[in-house]
Amino acid sequence: MANLNEMIDDFGFLDDWEDRMRYVIELGKALPDLPDSEKTAENKVQGCASQVWLSVSSGEGADPDMTFRGDSDAFIVRGLVAIVLSAYSGKKASEVVSFDALDLFKQLGLLEHLTAQRANGLRSMIQRIREEAARRLV
Repeated sequence: MANLNEMIDDFGFLDDWEDRMRYVIELGKALPDLPDSEKTAENKVQGCASQVWLSVSSGEGADPDMTFRGDSDAFIVRGLVAIVLSAYSGKKASEVVSFDALDLFKQLGLLEHLTAQRANGLRSMIQRIREEAARRLV
């Protein structure tokens, strides 16, 4: 999976909306599959039109490192999941809570082109990630 800085650089070279969406789909194809054992009702993100699963793990301590894995049954959404995971995974819980990935999607020129359903699903996923991190802060 590409790291966030690489993705931002790559999006910077793409002027056309269609090229950006093709890149989002490529990112989704490169996202490792989530094992079926983690595609549970508990891991399903509510508020998404497509099926989206989010698995969370964290280290120990007052501000643990967070690891997120995810998947979707839709190509474009799977790419959005890949971007969100790159933005949040590997960060401290306090960083996750304070970072709003919606600003990142605006910066990448993606947010204004998402359908209302996809944008709502994206918001739900980001909210869920930030809530999971907040629960782990002591």
